[in-house]
Amino acid sequence: MKFNWGYKILIVYGLFVVGMMFLVYMSTQQKFELVQKDYYADELKYQNVIDASQKAKDLGGELVTVIKGGYLIVTLPNGFKNASVKGKAHLYYAADEKRDISKSFTTDNGVLNMELFRTMNGAYTLKLNVEMNSELYYYEQKVIF
Repeated sequence: MKFNWGYKILIVYGLFVVGMMFLVYMSTQQKFELVQKDYYADELKYQNVIDASQKAKDLGGELVTVIKGGYLIVTLPNGFKNASVKGKAHLYYAADEKRDISKSFTTDNGVLNMELFRTMNGAYTLKLNVEMNSELYYYEQKVIF
């Protein structure tokens, strides 16, 4: 059977319509999660994060992160050694909220150990809120597993 050019154009348009319908279906199946549930209220409080981050820069030093034996070992800058420090560590995974890990901690030697899941892989952001002598400090660092 031989098709003339009119049928060929009709087939191309038909394939285009079917392809577009498939793409619309696939786009409706995607899940979109907000980074935070109440992002507006958190945005109003973000100045506190900026101030704590500036205090961390003024204190000097860098976070050192090492992955060893199923643990993420975070060493705080020298300004936190030999001081009672408490805080909250949050491993944030941008693509899926269910893969986030949060842990409250206290330390006297400036070292934090976080147990990791065996299935963790990908790029995480370590968000570290630290309190020492009623002063708040904030660190943020990329960690790749």
